[in-house]
Amino acid sequence: MIIEDKNVDYSILDRKGFIDTEPDPSLDLFAEIEKIKKEKNAVILAHYYQESDIQDVADYIGDSLGLAQNAVRTPADIIVFAGVHFMAETAKILNPHKKVIMPDSKAGCSLADSCPPALFKKFKEENPGHVVISYINCTAEIKALSDIICTSSNAIKVVESVSVDTPIIFAPDKNLGRYIEKKTGRKMVLWNGSCMVHEIFSLEKITKLKHRHPNAKVIAHPECEEPVLHIADFIGSTTGLLKYSQEDSANEYIVATETGIIHQMQIKSPHKTFIPAPPDNLCACNDCPHMKRNTLEKLYISMLYELPEIIMEKELLEKARLPIERMLDISARAGL
Repeated sequence: MIIEDKNVDYSILDRKGFIDTEPDPSLDLFAEIEKIKKEKNAVILAHYYQESDIQDVADYIGDSLGLAQNAVRTPADIIVFAGVHFMAETAKILNPHKKVIMPDSKAGCSLADSCPPALFKKFKEENPGHVVISYINCTAEIKALSDIICTSSNAIKVVESVSVDTPIIFAPDKNLGRYIEKKTGRKMVLWNGSCMVHEIFSLEKITKLKHRHPNAKVIAHPECEEPVLHIADFIGSTTGLLKYSQEDSANEYIVATETGIIHQMQIKSPHKTFIPAPPDNLCACNDCPHMKRNTLEKLYISMLYELPEIIMEKELLEKARLPIERMLDISARAGL
């Protein structure tokens, strides 16, 4: 949804409201983006799964928790969110009076799509008396139906903050939910959702890869399916995986998460080898097609025209903000 603004050139939009233009190929986009940031007091927040060029030009790179925390703290007037739609929505929820834009508004999330609000509302009604904890990888509408939001970095702390006598609904990721159940001993009612990237890893191919690289450790995101987690040497959020790869003594790692994180791993530990865990398809690596919709060219165009902008209704903003603020408070008290 676009708000009419006399300063916006709407001629660049196609009939569906998406940007339809390309930058001058002779431009140094890195220099132009830095120039626009200063002129407009804009900040670029980028997820670890973004392409390397976007990571290199970003002001902050992180996982969902770190991005939410930085969205709250930034003094910038414009937040440019290089990630997927639910992440930009979260930034807007936490900054209702700031302009939030993203390079490609079509950058969605298979996990968020797996939990339609109408169906989840009915699911919640069928389980009365439950505290609803939702993974941040969900739409604003799901956040508004939740009591507390969590990320893979703080999910265990969030679940442990709920009284043991209180039943919990956990949505939308069933794999993360099962992992939390094992780590906390809490049985939860799980929504049957999953991430297309983390579900596609091939246990057979990872095992064969491990035979070819016997000294490599398998590190995995908890959104992966249980058989992959079972063989992992370490399980953690994207930030947790990055930190482990820096501090651990091994020199080779098979990385079972979206390949974008490997760019930061290589920057932090240039002497180490990082191997993308193979998926169960013909591709050699595992990329999120939604994350990879964003490009440096689209980032530049979005900053130049300040489009596409995230616009949300006030009532939805307010309802969705409370469970996110609860998460941030729990994280702060836990030192995360």
